[in-house]
Amino acid sequence: MASTVVRQSLAALTTEKTRRNTTVKSPRAPWQGAATAPALMLAQIVSLQAGSAVAKDAYGTVGPTVLAGMRLFFSAAILWILVRPRLREVTAVQWRAAISLGLVFAAMNLAYFQAISRLPIGVAATLELLGPLTLSIVLSRRLEHLAVALLALVGVLLLATPGASLSAAGLLLGGAAALCRAGYVVLSQRVGRLFPDWTGLTLALACGACVLTPVTAVTDGGTVVAHPAVLGTGLMVALLSSLIPYSLDMTVLRRIDVRAFGVLLALSPAVAAGVGFVLLHEQLTARQLCATALVVLAGAWSVRRAAQRVGPADRPGARPA
Repeated sequence: MASTVVRQSLAALTTEKTRRNTTVKSPRAPWQGAATAPALMLAQIVSLQAGSAVAKDAYGTVGPTVLAGMRLFFSAAILWILVRPRLREVTAVQWRAAISLGLVFAAMNLAYFQAISRLPIGVAATLELLGPLTLSIVLSRRLEHLAVALLALVGVLLLATPGASLSAAGLLLGGAAALCRAGYVVLSQRVGRLFPDWTGLTLALACGACVLTPVTAVTDGGTVVAHPAVLGTGLMVALLSSLIPYSLDMTVLRRIDVRAFGVLLALSPAVAAGVGFVLLHEQLTARQLCATALVVLAGAWSVRRAAQRVGPADRPGARPA
């Protein structure tokens, strides 16, 4: 009799656990990801470019390497305090993904901050976009996907071709940032899927900070000691350029695929150019504006097509035709 009761209790618990897992892991409706992804991406882009402008405005006091290091250090410290990751529960596979993303964080931050010290923010953001756009082209399975990615790629290449009157070192650094950005998109999606919460992002930022912060301390630690007020700038850059955008990126990448994410990022050059003009009084040439317009057009086209593909029938409560 007792064994029968135990078996029945175990069966009930198993059924309840299965029901809960099914409820939690149920796939997100198409309309939810398509409706919210562009809004989240726009918020991410505005925050990231505002942080870049704050960082560049401080270059007269400290160098790009210092701000890149403080950006990772402060963002990792804040997120660690908020999340408090349980390291014993992290598997080897999760550790490898988080460490890989952390190394990309360090390289991408350093390359991009060095690039904006030599280029207008709008141009640097457009060059960095080359990485995600290349991913979009590689992952394109439909002709319209390929056309959108190629349109944006034409705009990016227009900036880098001879006659663009831009710093060669800045272009190379922008290309390095683009390569890192492509790796970031892939690894960020992987980390977001391996970790159910924000532990993965916390560990990745911590790994990146462990790599870049010592470099910053050795190369420019004296500058920070001489100008302690720059720590406040570093904290603001960490919030605007790392914590907010990286969290939004991981949220978006849990909703849409890498190809769609790469094309949605095409909105960033326009925002970057506007932020650079308003906050830093940076002027773009007609050629640079045309290149940026092509990239933005590709992003707008992608968002519009995504909205058209999600019709009323995909929304909850809709009646079949």
